[in-house]
Amino acid sequence: MPRRFAKLGSTWFKLTCSASDHIVVRLAVSLIYSPPPAYPAAHTCPYCITSERSFGSLSPDLLAVRRGTSVDAVRSGSEINSILECWLARMSVHILLRKEPPLRFQGKGRLGFYPLPISEAQRIRRSLRFPDGPSSAIDPCVGDGVAFEVITNGADVFRYGIELDAYRAEQARERIPNIVQGNTLEVQGPVECFGLLYLNPPYDWTLGPADSRRTEQMFLSHTYRWLKPGGVLLFVIPGDRLAECSQILSSHFRDVRVYRLEAPECVRYKQVLVIGARRSRREKERLTDNDITRARLYYAGLARNPSPIPVLPSEPETRYDVPVSGPVQLVYRGLPLDEIEDLLPQSAGYRQAGRILFAEPVFATGRPLTPLHAGHVGLLACSGLLNGIFGRNDQRHIAFWQAVKVVDKIEEEEDGVITVREKERFSNELTVVFSTGQVAILK
Repeated sequence: MPRRFAKLGSTWFKLTCSASDHIVVRLAVSLIYSPPPAYPAAHTCPYCITSERSFGSLSPDLLAVRRGTSVDAVRSGSEINSILECWLARMSVHILLRKEPPLRFQGKGRLGFYPLPISEAQRIRRSLRFPDGPSSAIDPCVGDGVAFEVITNGADVFRYGIELDAYRAEQARERIPNIVQGNTLEVQGPVECFGLLYLNPPYDWTLGPADSRRTEQMFLSHTYRWLKPGGVLLFVIPGDRLAECSQILSSHFRDVRVYRLEAPECVRYKQVLVIGARRSRREKERLTDNDITRARLYYAGLARNPSPIPVLPSEPETRYDVPVSGPVQLVYRGLPLDEIEDLLPQSAGYRQAGRILFAEPVFATGRPLTPLHAGHVGLLACSGLLNGIFGRNDQRHIAFWQAVKVVDKIEEEEDGVITVREKERFSNELTVVFSTGQVAILK
């Protein structure tokens, strides 16, 4: 199958031409941060399968082009830009209709790590009853291990954790003895071996070979098989993602309860706790299609309207029994990312590609001719040109500028009705760390 690459703007795309003259345009990067192109309400394109006003049914990372387009024209390059422009326009409309932006830059930098507050972990611990004998528990996104340690505190438990970030993996090793550093989706373990699964996955979208999927669904699908029959699932996700995970929850778990978490950090991300026990094979055979459909509709209703979800109580209504289980052997089948990162600078090919992939650092020196206005300072601060080390002796410090979003709230009361208006704006924030250890944040 011949393959070629095309470039539109600063983004590279891959073209795959099949023998049946179908052309599939795949996005070669995971995110596009540039604004979407303007797009008319009604659209007719010779390259698209249909002409329609709603594109919500299209997959955001795949567009099949109508049969009849000349493959030779594509190979020669005369049709590439038209196809890509059409594809990008339709994808932009799809994203706008879904109103689900990808994870922000801060979240990407943290690899989607948003730890569970200690107060909520303590409440979850009260909902569990561990056996007198040993049992095993796993956290596939263990982070620094603090929440997982609290949830399994005071029990005879073999603790296992998986963490992608090298620094957090070292932190977790101080609390959790068995840590695997790597991608959870590339870790393999025996089925039905753990008595407890605590899963707080990243909240994001992933691009697959045919369509995009939520990471919550992918992590649950990969890890629930590790639970023993009767094993307890602790699943922390945003409440509006219950529908995507409803198939697994309704088919493989019983006695499921959904609670709303009320810590400020949890309220911000609309987090809920799903707790249940895994069904045995005999219990799954007794399930009917009506039972599964009824359960899925229940989860979908909670995702649309979370108001009926109760708050996780301090004193649990019922306690879940964690079954007895022994030690487990986990195997990581992925690439050794840290070793590759250390060896990359020694690669001649990487050094040649680095001239293209990485921009040369920009330094600003000298004094401006006129005083800088607020807009000038904002541009320089956001571009990192005002960062650096300044001062002498005790006044020597590191300065770091960044742009932050601020929400201004205004309340207006008229005829007994209170109207709250929110207005978003961006402001500059300066963090200064002095050599004495003092830290100052100027807003």
